[in-house]
Amino acid sequence: MKFSFPSPKTDNAKDYRRQRSLEVIPAILTWTTLIGMVAFSYFTPVAVAIFIIAFDIYWIHRTVFISYYSIKAYRRLKNDQKIDWFARCKGVEDLSLYKDIIKDRILSNWKLRKHATREEGKRLRVMLSQDKKLLLDLEELQQEDVMAWEDVIHVVMLPTATESALNIDPALEAIEKSRYPNEKIIILLATEEREDLVKREEKVQFLTHKYKDVFADFIVSVHRVADGEMKCKASNATYAAKKLQKYLDERGIDYKRVILSNFDCESVAHPEYFGALTYAYITEPKRLQRAYQPIPLYHNNLWETNAFVRVIVTSSSFWHMFQSTRREMVTFSSHAEAFDTLVKVDFWPVDMISEDSIIYWKGYAYFNGDYAVKPLYVPVSMDAVLAETYWKTIVNQYKQKRRWAYGIENFPIIMRAIWPNKKIPTFEKIRIGFEMLEGHHSWATSALMLALLGWLPLIFGGPEFNELTLAHNLPLVTRYLMTIAMCGLIVSVALSFLLLPPRPEHLSRKRYVYMATQWLLVPVIAPLLGALPAIESQTRILLKRYFTEFWVTEKVVKKVVK
Repeated sequence: MKFSFPSPKTDNAKDYRRQRSLEVIPAILTWTTLIGMVAFSYFTPVAVAIFIIAFDIYWIHRTVFISYYSIKAYRRLKNDQKIDWFARCKGVEDLSLYKDIIKDRILSNWKLRKHATREEGKRLRVMLSQDKKLLLDLEELQQEDVMAWEDVIHVVMLPTATESALNIDPALEAIEKSRYPNEKIIILLATEEREDLVKREEKVQFLTHKYKDVFADFIVSVHRVADGEMKCKASNATYAAKKLQKYLDERGIDYKRVILSNFDCESVAHPEYFGALTYAYITEPKRLQRAYQPIPLYHNNLWETNAFVRVIVTSSSFWHMFQSTRREMVTFSSHAEAFDTLVKVDFWPVDMISEDSIIYWKGYAYFNGDYAVKPLYVPVSMDAVLAETYWKTIVNQYKQKRRWAYGIENFPIIMRAIWPNKKIPTFEKIRIGFEMLEGHHSWATSALMLALLGWLPLIFGGPEFNELTLAHNLPLVTRYLMTIAMCGLIVSVALSFLLLPPRPEHLSRKRYVYMATQWLLVPVIAPLLGALPAIESQTRILLKRYFTEFWVTEKVVKKVVK
């Protein structure tokens, strides 16, 4: 029986009512909160003042929680980039022998450490820590669960609409230079027919000529938007994946051997990405029931874009680092799945804007909840928003955040997909629904609540409230609590410097000062480029003013924006 997944464009009257009743919930919750902030400040200012203090304390807890796990993820990220993952892929082919090798290496390094110099001792401590953790992981493995790395074929799909060859070339160059055999990698360049023919052909000819003999193969697809499809990345990806399916069938290649990495076309993979992905796949007994997610960092042009964008994309990277430590993690942007799983779930929906996380939920529904994301603590670097002018860059950043926030369109689809499934526990369904609603509600309201809520009772509460001791102390209490919460911002600044890519030579050292002081813009950026795009996306769905096509972020080739 073919897997069925709900469509937002259903013609069934009953399904449409369900869809509509679910999709209005996020906006109703958001607008109820925003209007209620003012209304309750007028009618019950004392209750609001107490709520403000409670909310500020909750925000301190949330900040500490996220900061702690962001630091934990950062340490794992720095450690795992130093590992030779390809060597591990080859080692687990003979598990018993590999365990003995690791044990001997631990013993040898432990002895060497006693007489090592300070610098050498530091290196040996890192190796010992890595090997001890590796040994623990190996003890849980069974040889029959391990797949031979030679059997794995990587396909990197690069969907492209308007991007030039100069935008895509760094991604292919990084793959070519990765510490993994190129003969095990196939490139799938997914282009759009609606792109200008001359520009598309120039792009394809340049890239195929440069890389045709580098990889196992270089496949190009040209997607034409069909009836019932949207002009979106998902329909392009699905078309390209189906072409790949025919390619594999013609060669008799088992889908289970193929891992498809769906990258943004400018994604620059870390040299250890394919080794880490292969190791995660071949040592995972439930490899078909896992998605594989590297850490997204917007580093390709971070130094060249402006302060507003840097704060947004760096905060996004921190959020995904934090999410990597949680079981609730879902796929985002560049990620990978077993091609066998993609075939089973019938690829990406062709009538939705948001494609990066919905593919996770299709897998979750297909496997009755027994599906999860396996984080890879190696980075994939992408472009931050960068346009010709400072102001256009900010406008485009708003549009990108709006598109990300439009991911709330997934909520009604997910609920319609999993709620009738009796194999998924009811509590788990409720948790998923709450997690998604809470996340998008917080996205749309928290920044505004932090910025405005502390003043609203004083403005609308009237003379009786303003004469109370609570009213006099409210600004002081909120200011004190928010000062404590600023510790999270200090952590963000520190991590942002630790994660910074090397400074381009044409930029002066004073740019480091800009990198630090940019965080003073957070009180402005959070409402304008965080909350407002989310409110607009939710309101569009409420009013049935749906997006009809995927907005492609403009990608200007690197140049300095002062």
